[in-house]
Amino acid sequence: MFRVTKTEGKARRGEFTCPHGTAQTPVFMNVGTQGAIKGAVSALDLKELGCQIELSNTYHLHLRPGDGVVKELGGLHRFMHWDGPMLTDSGGFQVFSLAGLRKITEEGVTFSSHIDGRRIFMGPEESMQIQANLGSDVAMAFDECVENPAPYEYAKASCERTLRWLERCRAEHDRLLALPDCVNPGQVLFGINQGATYEDLRVWHMKETAKIDCGGYAIGGLAVGEPTEVMYSIIEAVEPHMPEDKPRYLMGVGTPSNIIEAVARGVDFFDCVMPARNARHGKLFTWEGSLNLKNERFKLDQRPIDPRCDCPVCRNFSRAYLRHLFVAGEMLAMRLAVMHNLYFYNSLMARIRDALDGGQFAAFRAEYSEKLAGRAD
Repeated sequence: MFRVTKTEGKARRGEFTCPHGTAQTPVFMNVGTQGAIKGAVSALDLKELGCQIELSNTYHLHLRPGDGVVKELGGLHRFMHWDGPMLTDSGGFQVFSLAGLRKITEEGVTFSSHIDGRRIFMGPEESMQIQANLGSDVAMAFDECVENPAPYEYAKASCERTLRWLERCRAEHDRLLALPDCVNPGQVLFGINQGATYEDLRVWHMKETAKIDCGGYAIGGLAVGEPTEVMYSIIEAVEPHMPEDKPRYLMGVGTPSNIIEAVARGVDFFDCVMPARNARHGKLFTWEGSLNLKNERFKLDQRPIDPRCDCPVCRNFSRAYLRHLFVAGEMLAMRLAVMHNLYFYNSLMARIRDALDGGQFAAFRAEYSEKLAGRAD
């Protein structure tokens, strides 16, 4: 399912194979929360933008149209017309984000729907059942993501409970895969490391999590308020205890610079809403840093967003035109901007892989990690 083909320091070059194809790693997963990328981008667009793995959200699809509906229509791949690898998150982060509307117990979490307020219960078994109905290639274990900073005793109790939940996820996942009407019998389960910003909890939890056989292992609960250097130090503490023959996934991260730095620390999988969310507000990524297309200085700028980019947007439209679309409130502005940013992120991963293949990742990191964190002209 996963093999490391080359290393440079802790950085890893690999391949992840699942029922819907093989993804080259390191890889960025494009976030299609409700079966679509926000900004009017379809699965067909994702192919043109270089996406390898699409990520959708268990919580949102459970609420609408309902995971039972998706299963009846042949699974999420067929429903959204995406034929490549797919990962679904567990719903755990939505539990975190609905802090004022939830109650956590050993059994699971009861919370209120953000749509109509109805009470919903989700535990490890329910999360596995929903993800089995969706038919993704990777199902994430149900976990609790705690806020940073969190009291030590609460973080300890939470990651202990997340470990117990993983054991229940493993048992239920195995049961579901054996059913005759299973949408995707090749679906694999990824476990999630938690422990807030406490290195001792993180290390203990990773060691215990690795004892439960999973298709991959994720680091969760970061990029939720802690300083960037703290995030990096947690990755460095956890990485030595992650199985070398399984993919490593840093959840919800991040900026181009974050990704380069995390690859250098041994991470293989990434996802983040940032490229699409920033694009919808006019913030675009380029190889010289980011820029805000809503600025007046781009009113007469006939250059593409990034002269070094060959995405469909940069090949055909100017900064001045995109700025006009944003100022005029045209939906096309969001679509074109999101397409560019996703292409940029997927191209970033391709260049990282090329650098690893050529033994030049250290040089690539030295040139781009700091540059991509800055602003372009």
